[in-house]
Amino acid sequence: MASVQHNGRDTPHGTDGSADGGTATASGAAARRDLAVRAAVAQGLISEAEPVVALLDVAGIRSSAAALRTAFDEVTAPGTAVLHAFAVKAAPLVAVVRLLGEEGIGAEVASPGELALARAAGVRPEHTVLDSPAKTTAELREALALGIAVNADNPQELARIDALIGSGTGPGPGTGPGPGPGTGSGPAPDTAASPLGLRINAQVGGGSIGALSTATATSKFGIALRDEGARAWVVQAYLDRPWLTRLHTHSGSQGVPLERMAEGVRTVYELAEEINAAAGRRQIDTLDIGGGLPVNFTSDEETPTYAEYARLLRETVPGLLDGRYGLVTEFGRSLLARHGTVLARVEYAKSAGGRPIAVTHAGAQVATRTVYDPDSWPLRIAAYDAGGRPRTGPAVAQDIAGPACFAGDLLAENRPVPLLEQGDLVAALDTGAYYFSNHYAYNSLARPGVFGFMTAPGAAGGGVRFATVRAAQTVAEIVTESGGGYADALLLDD
Repeated sequence: MASVQHNGRDTPHGTDGSADGGTATASGAAARRDLAVRAAVAQGLISEAEPVVALLDVAGIRSSAAALRTAFDEVTAPGTAVLHAFAVKAAPLVAVVRLLGEEGIGAEVASPGELALARAAGVRPEHTVLDSPAKTTAELREALALGIAVNADNPQELARIDALIGSGTGPGPGTGPGPGPGTGSGPAPDTAASPLGLRINAQVGGGSIGALSTATATSKFGIALRDEGARAWVVQAYLDRPWLTRLHTHSGSQGVPLERMAEGVRTVYELAEEINAAAGRRQIDTLDIGGGLPVNFTSDEETPTYAEYARLLRETVPGLLDGRYGLVTEFGRSLLARHGTVLARVEYAKSAGGRPIAVTHAGAQVATRTVYDPDSWPLRIAAYDAGGRPRTGPAVAQDIAGPACFAGDLLAENRPVPLLEQGDLVAALDTGAYYFSNHYAYNSLARPGVFGFMTAPGAAGGGVRFATVRAAQTVAEIVTESGGGYADALLLDD
């Protein structure tokens, strides 16, 4: 696996276009997608028997990883330790995490399941970060035993870490004098095998999607820095615990402007400076600035870019990047979203009230957020004929409907696209993150198969090679998952 702790001078794979990830790569991505759709038909990945499939553009993923590395290489001082950790929740697929690992990207995990996926993908503990607002003692014990970085969310969680370290059930105790605050007993170490820190809510405000805004006054995440007495408590917590060496914040997400993200980072950088001054040494050596770069879901243009954000950080928080602090990032959606396509067969073409309706096999089960909140999560739709060729003709306003049994199960409503016919294909674009990897089991609809694709001009099968990332779920697996082995469990009468 490629080295992660660096400032990016080594690049495991080349980029696919500009380092900014802008329009120079957009046309290439669209061309690869068209090739993949036609090849999926020719090779039988999508058919009457398999009416929905998810595709991942491997070259696109590599390009995004390279753009991320390059963007921060250009603004950090030589020799700066930088860990880019992929937010596994965005695409919890082992092969995806493994691919990103080979591209020099670690893993940010937020549950035992995500940690298990990262380990199955071969991500090393030192390239793994555990974040979650509800870590159990068992989760903390496992992370400490493995040497995984942990960001404590709140004072009670910090007290649990105190106890684990002081009792020796986590990393081996150090030589610190006397008990650590909150432990009750046991020595407090000067160091710990796991890098440990606190998550800070900088309370700089949210964005256009309230449910995703993590830095509001009342966000459930982290320690609310502007609450009365909170800042003094945080400073003292570090002074009392020499082994706390990191600060974490996450101000960004879809709908949050870059300036607000940078403001949150600056707030936590200033807190780190204050703590180090109070300690009289560089106790905090690493700042974890989270992720949350928004994605443009309206066109093929990739904006904003990692390079734009990195340059904004250099302007807003220059001390962050001067080599005194290590850096951790936790991007997810922006690494994967543009490189996924859900491809679905039009089972029926009908109309209601004069409006055409294409009934497909992709709906709420793969595009849950879009179906329930279409204004926040619109999807671009591309139309293909039954042979996988882009459909031409005048745009006609029509509904793109899914298979679930409720009226609002729509990928797009009154959307102008070339008129779709039975047997045609609908492509939901920009679905590489939080779509086909996080399944909604409404109507017991099966999880679609996920296939990575690589273009190879001149090769058989339309110049595209597919690799299985996750097999399609079978009906038998649905029955098992739904308790098929316990069919008699509620027949309590003798």
